[in-house]
Amino acid sequence: MDTPRWQDADFTGLRAIVFNCTLKRSPEKSHTQGLIDVSTAIMQKHGVDVEVLRVVDHDIATGVYPDMTEHGWASDAWPEIWERVRASDILVIAGPIWLGDNSSVTKRVIERLYAMSGLTNEQGQYIYYGKVGGAIITGNEDGIKHCASNILYSLQHLGCTIPPNADAGWIGEAGPGPSYLDEGSGGPENEFTQRNTTFMTWNLMHLARLLKERGGFPTGGNERVQWDQGVNFDHPNPEYR
Repeated sequence: MDTPRWQDADFTGLRAIVFNCTLKRSPEKSHTQGLIDVSTAIMQKHGVDVEVLRVVDHDIATGVYPDMTEHGWASDAWPEIWERVRASDILVIAGPIWLGDNSSVTKRVIERLYAMSGLTNEQGQYIYYGKVGGAIITGNEDGIKHCASNILYSLQHLGCTIPPNADAGWIGEAGPGPSYLDEGSGGPENEFTQRNTTFMTWNLMHLARLLKERGGFPTGGNERVQWDQGVNFDHPNPEYR
């Protein structure tokens, strides 16, 4: 019997960075990390270079500028972290639900990613063109789709490409109760969650490889540098400025 193609898939050369936006510092148990581990295990098995960054363990300043030490903060780890983001093909934001919404740490990451959105790549496009984005959500209250939609909207607005089924999550029974890694929660055995996590992971890898093999997202009508130089890309009213 022929081996199914997915078993031999090799995504060597791709790099992924996953932001764990838990509120808990290491080494405290993170339920979000538990679900991240499912996704990253698949990536690593197929050659992806994966970095998981627990955000609260790093001195990332609050703000929407590339380096907040230039805006009154004593220190800011973001500029160094940004270089790892720049080098990545896959960008996943993972975090818990609190009061039906993303954690404050998740919001901070999105704000700092936004701070870099004015940069351009070698093709003159926005800097996130050519990267793919996904979302992982955990908790024990409703809100997976709301939280994921906020993350995925933010990532595509910055310029990331979003593949099909790019979100996964687990919330268990609504209301106070066990979280993903708690004994008897049913999270690691939940078929819906594990299927979505698996599909999301594979779709991130497939799309990232497609984009990387063709040198990034296609150019044509989307180069910010040319727009600033007066190229109108067939806009019907080039004199509007």
